[in-house]
Amino acid sequence: MESISTDRVLLINKPLEWTSFDVVNKLRYKLKMKKIGHAGTLDPLATGLLIICTGKMTKRIEEFMGLEKEYTGKIVIGQTTPSHDLETEVSTPVDVSHIAPEHIQSAARQLTGKIQQVPPAHSAIKIGGKRAYALARKGKDPELKPRDVEVSVFDIVSYNQPVIEFRIVCSKGTYIRSLVRDLGEILGVGAYLSQLCRTRIGPYKLDDSLGLEEVTV
Repeated sequence: MESISTDRVLLINKPLEWTSFDVVNKLRYKLKMKKIGHAGTLDPLATGLLIICTGKMTKRIEEFMGLEKEYTGKIVIGQTTPSHDLETEVSTPVDVSHIAPEHIQSAARQLTGKIQQVPPAHSAIKIGGKRAYALARKGKDPELKPRDVEVSVFDIVSYNQPVIEFRIVCSKGTYIRSLVRDLGEILGVGAYLSQLCRTRIGPYKLDDSLGLEEVTV
């Protein structure tokens, strides 16, 4: 068990299907703190490291958000979803027997370095005061502009048709779901993200994080 002071940086292992705001609200209630926030959203279907700041440490949230991120996860090729993950319905599979490991390595290299990336339609970006995902869920196609991001590492750890295991190191603002979408488009068979875990934010590691049940006043 670990107790906390009023002003603290907490490394939390976000559970599956929890939103980042769920974690903040849980800790706000548990620790009886009004001044609390997170430094970088994780999608509900992602797990892993979430930095929570309390008290005066909330002033450092922007600093933490700007740090490099590391992720591991799994991609399924040959199928797509509107959200590029398992939040929405998966399409009928197409044949991927012709996709070899070298094709995947080549596609990953094309998505490494300084690139321009269009965020996913199912994202929290605001367009005209409304969240993109709210428009997408109504069947609308939100116009999202490309943004400059940097992917310093896109490692293909393994490939067992149709599942790819990967490790990505990237800059602030990079959408892993967009990388997965673009990988599928380069391969010509589509792809979606089936599993995602954030393992590092700057020098802060998931291995040093706490479960919600381990945080006490």
